[in-house]
Amino acid sequence: MVEKILVIEDEIALSETLVYNLKRQGYDVHAAMDGHEGLSLARSLKPDLILLDLMLPGIDGLEITRILRKEAKTPILILTAQGEEIDRVLGLELGADDYMAKPFSMRELIARVKAILRRIQLDRNGAQEETLEVHHFGNLTINQRKHEVYLDEKPLKLKPKEYDLLLYLCANHGHVLTRSLILEEVWGWDFSGGTRTVDVHIRWLREKIEEDPKNPVRIITVHGVGYRFDE
Repeated sequence: MVEKILVIEDEIALSETLVYNLKRQGYDVHAAMDGHEGLSLARSLKPDLILLDLMLPGIDGLEITRILRKEAKTPILILTAQGEEIDRVLGLELGADDYMAKPFSMRELIARVKAILRRIQLDRNGAQEETLEVHHFGNLTINQRKHEVYLDEKPLKLKPKEYDLLLYLCANHGHVLTRSLILEEVWGWDFSGGTRTVDVHIRWLREKIEEDPKNPVRIITVHGVGYRFDE
């Protein structure tokens, strides 16, 4: 099934860029240029994800978020201008799933979109039977319901953040994830530590799941970008 994305953004150049790049990724993309049109399309299209600018003519992004959260659970990625921290925080409190501050890297936005959609898919799977919550990656097994990880059928002792990081990497296997994206998704946008935290936890994970941690075949370093989990 092709996932449907709605872009609600009044900057024509940015809207066209977002639509073009998301369509290249294979998504079914629709766009609205103001709040009223965006709210109407959100209700009629029932998209899998909404990219929502906060500063919109007609109805602003915060009000759209407030209205939609009463009607649906559609994930919302808000787009904010630099300096809109209060609005960004309010948007998250109203129920938005994530945010990106302008200007942003299109590569990172695509990665963020994929991460949100995969997380939603994992949540949907979580509503099904327990067997669907067990993920196998070769000799590595993750049981989400039991919060357990096995290597060669032997239990691994992972710290809470090691488990969260591994689960996030596995959920996005095959995709390159930036350190900043991993930090925000696993530790939270308000975490005050730097991306070095990600590197340290990656090293710890490699020591536990790689046969040769110095020559990893699962958690791959993509130089100058971040990391990729290979099955």
